[in-house]
Amino acid sequence: MTAHAKLSASNSAMWFACPGSIKAIDGLPDTSSVFADEGSAAHELGEICLTTGAAASEWVGKPLIEWSAWTVTAEMADYVQQYVDYVKSLGGEQAYEIRCDFSEWVPEGFGTSDAIVYVADTKTLHVVDLKYGQGVKVYADNNAQGILYALGVYDAMTLSHEIERVVITIVQPRLDHIDEWVISVDDLLTWGERLAQAAELALSDDAPRVPGDKQCQWCKAKPTCPALLKLTEQTLSADFDDLDLIATDRLTDAQMAQALGHRKLILSWLDAIEAEVIGRLTSGGSFPGYKMVAGRSSRDWADDEKVIANQLVGSFGADREDLYTQRFITPAAAEKLVGKKAAKDLGALMRKSEGRPTLVPESDKRPAVTVSAADFDDIEGSETHD
Repeated sequence: MTAHAKLSASNSAMWFACPGSIKAIDGLPDTSSVFADEGSAAHELGEICLTTGAAASEWVGKPLIEWSAWTVTAEMADYVQQYVDYVKSLGGEQAYEIRCDFSEWVPEGFGTSDAIVYVADTKTLHVVDLKYGQGVKVYADNNAQGILYALGVYDAMTLSHEIERVVITIVQPRLDHIDEWVISVDDLLTWGERLAQAAELALSDDAPRVPGDKQCQWCKAKPTCPALLKLTEQTLSADFDDLDLIATDRLTDAQMAQALGHRKLILSWLDAIEAEVIGRLTSGGSFPGYKMVAGRSSRDWADDEKVIANQLVGSFGADREDLYTQRFITPAAAEKLVGKKAAKDLGALMRKSEGRPTLVPESDKRPAVTVSAADFDDIEGSETHD
C-alpha cells in the first residue's frame, strides 16, 4: 500500500483535522477488535438483504458468507433490518457496497459506500452509511467520510445523471439514530476543494499535528504523540496566550473553561498511554518504572452449580430456596426478549426518569436545562458518563 492510499475516507476526519496524523501512524500495526468484526458482519448482512430482498430475520442462526465466523443473532437481524428498511424507503435507483473513487480530490483516494440511491424525480443523490457501533453517536453534518463518498459517486454519475442536491445519511440503529444532511452540489464541490488542500498538506513532509477530540479518537499514534503532551502541559500550567497570566489564588473562569475543553481528550490520551504500556508488558517487554502485578482475587464455585447445590442441601443443611436470588429483567432486556416489533407495546408498562444533568460544551446539539444542587445529591459514588 502506498502512502497516498492511507488517505482513506474512513480516517478522513483524522487527517482533515490533523494533517500530521498520517505521518504519525506510518508503520504502526493495524489492529482489529471484536467490535470492528461485528460491524463488518452487520454490513455483510445488510448487503445480502438489500441485494436479494431477503429479510434479515431469515439469517438468524446462520453463519454469514465472508464473515463465516459470525452467526447472525436475532438482535443483529433486528438492527440491520432497520437500515435495510430505510434504504429501501428511498426508492429510486439503488446500488450497494459500491467502490467510490475520489482521487480527483485526494491522491489515490477510494473507499466503499454502503448504499447509493439516485432519485430522478428530485434529482437527488443519497449516500447512506451504516454505523453499527453504539459507543459514539455519529452525525451526518460535515461528515468527511460521507462527503468523500458523495464526491466519488457524483464524479462517476454526473455525465449520466442530473444531480442538483446530495443527502448524506448516517444510520446508527443500535442508538436509534438516523441523521440526514442535505447539501447542494456547489457546496459539495467546495468541500472537495477543502479536502483536496487538507490531503496535500497531510502528504507533505511538514504536516502539522493538531490534537483534538475527533481526530485523536481512533488515532493509533495517540499514546506517543508529542503534540498531545504539549497540549496537556499547556492546559495543566494554564499557559494560555489569550489569558491574563498574573498569579492569583484561583483559576479564572476562562482558564477553567480551557481546561474543561480538553478534559475528554486528555483523559483518552492517558488511557491510550496506559493501554500501550500494558501491551508492551503483557507481550514480554519491559517499561521503566512500571510492572504488572496480580489483580484482586475473586471467588467462584469450582464445580457444576447443581452438584454444589445438592451438597449445600444434603451435607450442610441449607434450604434450597435460599440458594438462588432473582431479579426482574430491565426494560432493555425485555425488549430483546420479545423482539423489536412486540417491544413497541411495552411502552405503556414503562416509566422513564430523566437522566442526571451532564456538563457539555455550548456547541452540543442538546437543549440546555435548568438545574439545581438537588439534581446532584447522590453524586458521590455514582458513575458518570460522557
